[in-house]
Formats: sequence, C-alpha cells, structure tokens
Amino acid sequence: MSISKPMLGLAIGGTLGLMDGLSGFFEPSLAPVMGQVITFSLLKGLVTGIAIGYLSQRVYSIPLGIVAGIAIGFVLSFLVVLQAGMALFWDIVLPGMLLGLIVGFATQKFGKKSEPAAQR
Repeated sequence: MSISKPMLGLAIGGTLGLMDGLSGFFEPSLAPVMGQVITFSLLKGLVTGIAIGYLSQRVYSIPLGIVAGIAIGFVLSFLVVLQAGMALFWDIVLPGMLLGLIVGFATQKFGKKSEPAAQR
C-alpha cells in the first residue's frame, strides 16, 4: 500500500491535531472552550500536514523535511498564540512543533511521490 506525501501528511497531521485538541481535557480550565480547542487543533494539524506533504514532494531530504515541519508547525501555532494569549505560548507552540517534526519525518520516509496524471 502506498499513499502520496500530501495525503499521508493530511492523515497524520489530522490525527495528531485531533489528539492534541483532545488532550485539552486534562486541563480543567479549558472546559468552557473545549469545542474551539479541538476544532482549531484539528485544523492546525490538517493545514500543517498538507503543507508539509506538498513541500515533501519537492524536497527529498529527511533533515530538511523535519526542519521545514518544525518551522511550519511553529508558524501556525504562533498564529493561534496571537489569539489565545502569550501566557499559553509553550502550551500551544511545543505540540505544534512536535506535530510538524513527526509529519515532516513521516512524509519524507514513508510517503510516495505522486506522479502527474498524464504519466500514469
């Protein structure tokens, strides 16, 4: 079974983003906003995954894929921090960067480069 790099990034990013959002249940102070936490964590994971997946089609280096994943995860997490407040900086940015690292590695290592439709 082979899956294209963008689809693999989307699947892993979405799964990890959902797990990140659901981890908010361990913090009782987030109870009133858990719907938003889960939704935005999932969206952040999906966007990170698809961005890294497309980047992985053009870059064929595991170290560069990992660094790019960390950078993309940081940027998207920082955008969330700007809305949530700087007090939650590390609580939001670290999981986002870890998600990017994992997706960057997985898409480079296990994803299949998709071919244009004309060559199939």
